[in-house]
Amino acid sequence: MNFNKDGFSISTDKSKLDVKMIHGFLSKTYWAENIPFETVKHSIEGSLCFGVYAGDEQIGFARMITDKATFAYLADVFIIEEFRGQGLAKWLIQVIMSYSELQNLRRMMLATRDAHGLYEQFGFIPLSQTDRWMQIHKPDIYKLK
Repeated sequence: MNFNKDGFSISTDKSKLDVKMIHGFLSKTYWAENIPFETVKHSIEGSLCFGVYAGDEQIGFARMITDKATFAYLADVFIIEEFRGQGLAKWLIQVIMSYSELQNLRRMMLATRDAHGLYEQFGFIPLSQTDRWMQIHKPDIYKLK
């Protein structure tokens, strides 16, 4: 699907994604530093992806890890720096939250260090009953050996 606004577009067509650009951005983030290219490629294959474009140039990305029935996890959301401040991240989240295959899910989750205000606008809240949640976390998995 394609969405258009003010000369920008959002597409769920994975064949349009610039995987090298996505990897280049993600590999420098706090959440995926040094992530291998093949890991990014594989994560895209297994997710519902949203590319943000200025013409043919990809300038943003987000993906939902989901079964499209009960659960989704929003990950890897970004707009490249020179296009920030134009409301593109907010529009991207609006498109994702209204996407037909993501309606009627029981739970959506995400993790963020610094964008709480953005996600709160769409109904995300801090976890409640955190004593029920468990994780396996390997923060150093992408460090070069």
